[in-house]
Amino acid sequence: MIEGQDTSIEKKKKFWRNCFLVGLTISLAMVFPEKITQLNEFINSPSVDLPQKVDTKDQKKKQAKQSLNKNLLPTNYAMVNASADDKWIYYDLSSGAAVKIMDPSSLEWDLAFRRSQIITNGGATNRFGKAGLHDMGEVPFDEVLEVPSDGYIADVATKTETENPVLLKWFKYNFLTHKLTAKKNIYAFKTADDKFAKIQFVSFNCDNEETGCIRFQYAYQDNGTNSFMKNKFAQEVPTVQEEKS
Repeated sequence: MIEGQDTSIEKKKKFWRNCFLVGLTISLAMVFPEKITQLNEFINSPSVDLPQKVDTKDQKKKQAKQSLNKNLLPTNYAMVNASADDKWIYYDLSSGAAVKIMDPSSLEWDLAFRRSQIITNGGATNRFGKAGLHDMGEVPFDEVLEVPSDGYIADVATKTETENPVLLKWFKYNFLTHKLTAKKNIYAFKTADDKFAKIQFVSFNCDNEETGCIRFQYAYQDNGTNSFMKNKFAQEVPTVQEEKS
């Protein structure tokens, strides 16, 4: 009898406990409905302590790309004020600065700017310079790991002066606003002293919103090779093989 009474009492306690919890839940739902929603989402959500599945192949590719980017030569940024119509502004890539040139036949400069015109230190502009250009098209700047070793186009003579055919259309011209917008093309460049660089023009605007300032980014390789890697042996991104199931 005593055992049966204990069982009956335990059932009653469980019944009233369940009634209390139901009543409490209803009360909370009426007073704090958003809390019940959050509680339900938490209960139905996966445990934060559960380990997430890691894609080893993608992880290795990401690590390889990060390693590759660290091995790239640094990108330099430049702005040349070429707003004057009557003079050329000379720029030396090795020093990363505009330079004063008394004799254009010297090899102390690589590019020269005058308004939207750009010439190089080679060909018809200077027979002693070895500069030339190669248009690589619209490709991401950091993905150009090396440039061609030959096939560069030098400056040519016109009726009045010289020009480089590759850079005649480095920009897009808006006939309505009369503004120039730089194309996204990457240009491989051979310098006056036979070094290599890659260049991308950014804009034709000055800080005061006037035009005539040519902004560009470039990477310069001073060791004579056509690669833009600090370590030539890390030029290729390792291929991650598919894991066997």
